[in-house]
Amino acid sequence: MSACCGPAREGVAAAASARRTPGPAPGGRPARAQVTLPGGMFLMGDHFAEGYHADAEGPVRQVRVAPFRIDTTAVTNAAFAAFADATGYVTDAERLGSSFVFHLLLAPGARRHVLGRVPQAPWWFGVAGAHWRAPEGPGSDLGDRASHPVVHVSHDDALAYCAWAGARLPTEAEWEYAARGGTEGLRYPWGDELAPGGREMCNIWQGDFPRRFRGTPARPHPGTVAADAYGPNGFGLFNMSGNVWEWCADWFAPGQKAIRGGSYLCHASYCNRYRVAARSHNTPDSSTGHGGFRCVQDAAEDAAPAEPACGLG
Repeated sequence: MSACCGPAREGVAAAASARRTPGPAPGGRPARAQVTLPGGMFLMGDHFAEGYHADAEGPVRQVRVAPFRIDTTAVTNAAFAAFADATGYVTDAERLGSSFVFHLLLAPGARRHVLGRVPQAPWWFGVAGAHWRAPEGPGSDLGDRASHPVVHVSHDDALAYCAWAGARLPTEAEWEYAARGGTEGLRYPWGDELAPGGREMCNIWQGDFPRRFRGTPARPHPGTVAADAYGPNGFGLFNMSGNVWEWCADWFAPGQKAIRGGSYLCHASYCNRYRVAARSHNTPDSSTGHGGFRCVQDAAEDAAPAEPACGLG
């Protein structure tokens, strides 16, 4: 795996601290916007032979998924804050004392908190005090990013949130079926062309990775955008390509959980894993500044209220 996708915690030393576990959600499950997908057979895998061999995106095969409900967006800072405030939950990054921050996003006062660089991907810094409420390290905060996907959450953190929300993480098959939005064999959720007619369709790296970001008036700096930015796919789901990697339930390999969707750091020159068939992985206790998740539920479960959206309310 390319370390750009998910630098693992064992690469940088981290301090330990006490951990609190979540309690029951006051007032029941949190409200969130979902769509119910009918499931059925679909063609899963890389139709263009563009994937990395080690990622095992192929062969293309028929896979059946049962009907399920999926949140229209990744879990946001606002939604995760409701969980943490209600339960006193402490994330792995908070408990272990550090997380990974992209070098161009490091907060001005956080450089002295850098523990080291990831050897295979030196643009990743291990930063003491970086976590979901301080995503660029000490001195940073969420600011106006309540509607952005929560980051610096481990697979274990995602499972804890899901348990509180009465939900679960998607399987890789469910995730890819949802990302395809009812289409078959396409490269991206919207088609085969990355920027049809020059239109930006997702939040991925623009410019010379990893040194220089070529911003736009709407997106002058690298980093997350709102969880419902850009248009939805055919199933009404937002940002299935780019923005943040999303944890899945499946094991990718021993000790490694699968992640899907790519992030704001993906770029064709280095990592084109923003395709719907693309997959990568990380250790369950690792967290990064570009890793989040979204929730699913079995269709047979009692429906949660439709509003506000998961991650938007």
